[in-house]
Amino acid sequence: MRHSLIGLLLLLVSSLPSGKIMGIKIRTCSSLQGRCYFGCPLGWTWVSFCHNIMSCCIKMKNNLPPQAIKP
Repeated sequence: MRHSLIGLLLLLVSSLPSGKIMGIKIRTCSSLQGRCYFGCPLGWTWVSFCHNIMSCCIKMKNNLPPQAIKP
């Protein structure tokens, strides 16, 4: 019973919308203009987690590595 309550609480917390709730600012990856990956590709910077296991990455604008620039 206890494990199911913890799982339900985790599900509710992970599905919160972007915004300010009870003084805590919650921002989703799409509100940061990012994308979710299983690891940031070259030329992208890690920002936060999304969906608990994936990484939210945003595209670098300055100091791109040479491998990230397509010829």
